[in-house]
Amino acid sequence: MGGEVSPLGHVVLAGASGFIGEHLETYYRGLGARVSRIGRSGPDARWGDRAGIAALLEGADLLINMAGKSVNCRYHEANRAEILRSRVETTRELREIMAGLVNPPPVWMNASTATIYRDARDRPMTESAGEIGRGFSVSIATAWEDEFFAGELPGVRRVALRMAIVLGDRGALVPLTRLARFGLGGPQIDGHWPATRTRRETGVHHGFGGGGGGQKMSWIHIDDVVSAIEFIRARPSLAGAINLSAPGAVTNAEFMRELRASVGVPIGLPAFRWMLEPAMAVLRTEPEMVLKSRWVYPEALENAGFAFGYPTLPSALRQIATYRVMSA
Repeated sequence: MGGEVSPLGHVVLAGASGFIGEHLETYYRGLGARVSRIGRSGPDARWGDRAGIAALLEGADLLINMAGKSVNCRYHEANRAEILRSRVETTRELREIMAGLVNPPPVWMNASTATIYRDARDRPMTESAGEIGRGFSVSIATAWEDEFFAGELPGVRRVALRMAIVLGDRGALVPLTRLARFGLGGPQIDGHWPATRTRRETGVHHGFGGGGGGQKMSWIHIDDVVSAIEFIRARPSLAGAINLSAPGAVTNAEFMRELRASVGVPIGLPAFRWMLEPAMAVLRTEPEMVLKSRWVYPEALENAGFAFGYPTLPSALRQIATYRVMSA
């Protein structure tokens, strides 16, 4: 879509109680924008209150939806259902409300995930040439984006934010740091692991292979997530699915080595699958987070001239470590 971008006066954040949403709220309030929030308990409108949500969205300048149960959990039946529901139903609710507005926000950005791509070890996945994968996580991502892009919304530019692992004081870095502190901060190495029939049929059991820590890990610093969102908002040419990932993807072994250095743990034992599975069960998360090769490149952002504040992993981890020390 072309045309001018309106001045930023009113931002509506859905799912703003999470890690990324809180950073976005702080950023836009700092710019002087009015920020309204939609969530399970408000404070400005609650899910299911369609009249209240419509009143917030009418005439707003930007809608960002980050709603969705954290995937940092075990994928049992109840969690699988809630991961899907919390993404698809909230997105559908917003889309149906937007369709009935007289002056909907001209830009709607919806969270998505770089996990939508296949296990990639041969080349990075870009917006133009990336290949969609298989399994439970991919099915969630595709259903989420299908709901987001469904139907017609005249005058609304829609952007699905395919985010890599977001690094910051919270989020995905927490369980990885715990692994490092437990002494399992070496490379995570795949191998045979038995699975129940249910886990195989639902696509939550994986055998990625690929040797000792050679799987790629794409990541992005939380500050660059926020900057990229505002960069996209200000550029009408950017629409559709956009990768939010730093250009400096690393291998799993490299990532864990840099993470150990940032938390002062000099030694990290390799974590074979037979060690990793029970450790991740204790941490209440899934081994897919470290075993799948996520190799994503931010083609659209790079082509548009976006400058990453933290293009390399050491610089990103140093800043986060400094923040932790200052906040202690």
